[in-house]
Amino acid sequence: MRARHVLSLVDIDGDRVRRLVEAAVVFGRGGEVEKTLAGKIVGSFFRKTSTRTRTSFATGAMRLGASVLTFGPDDLQLSTGETLEDTGRVLANYLDALVIRTNDAVSEMRAIAAQNTMPVINAMSKEEHPTQALADLATIHEAFGQLEDVHVLYIGEGNNTAAALALALPRFPKTRLSIVTPPNYGLPAAVLQQAARYAEQSGAFLEHHHDLGKLPRHVDVVYTTRWLTMGVVHSDPNWMSAFRPYTVNQALMDRVSKPRGTIFLHDLPAMRGYEVENDVLDGPQSVAFRQAFHKMTAAMAVLDWSVNG
Repeated sequence: MRARHVLSLVDIDGDRVRRLVEAAVVFGRGGEVEKTLAGKIVGSFFRKTSTRTRTSFATGAMRLGASVLTFGPDDLQLSTGETLEDTGRVLANYLDALVIRTNDAVSEMRAIAAQNTMPVINAMSKEEHPTQALADLATIHEAFGQLEDVHVLYIGEGNNTAAALALALPRFPKTRLSIVTPPNYGLPAAVLQQAARYAEQSGAFLEHHHDLGKLPRHVDVVYTTRWLTMGVVHSDPNWMSAFRPYTVNQALMDRVSKPRGTIFLHDLPAMRGYEVENDVLDGPQSVAFRQAFHKMTAAMAVLDWSVNG
């Protein structure tokens, strides 16, 4: 049987995306959790620092009954020259799933996944953060009781989180996604093209531009992320001047929000005073820390499906 990898949302059909989001919402309701991973071993290989993603996958796996084995950036023989493919074949003898986070391309994960018996889960790559999008949608679903008819305004860098959101939300009918980024910092054309295909198939609405004068009004969700994705400094020394106008402050929230009910999301960690001001992140509209909780429920949904189907 082929392994159920979660490497990119492009690899997962819309019905499965919906089921994973709904499973995360159910896990978020609390109560006794069935130990569906009892006797299983989940590996966690993180090349870079992580607070939420590493902890959410470890605790999620343990809540489902699994044991967790962690590897740091220099713990595997990859650091001495073993190939990615050979590493995957070896680890597949021991592990029931492997969670990977890297600053490199998802092709690295695909090489490890080539053995195709041990599921490999993308816990963030340079191009995409698929499990973050599942957590985002679970948070929105929990807040509104559905995803259909929800309008999300994403403002800031067209990074891997934005890419995953664009590949996930338009799968749901009547959703609206407005992505507003600084010039030259938007989403890659290939991501936008794929997201547009999903929107056309489902009847969703998708727009991407750079004009702060054309922000939509009465949105349900305002979402931003850290400008320095994964701590990587932009090559343009003047990048900050391009980003500053895109700070989410209370004036912007008031401008785009509904009279009541609009929520604010941030995938964290936040650089307070840069992409978001304190009064928004800590304000009554913010559910960013509940969103962080749903990183664990999304991890649980993905692990349960990848290992058990």
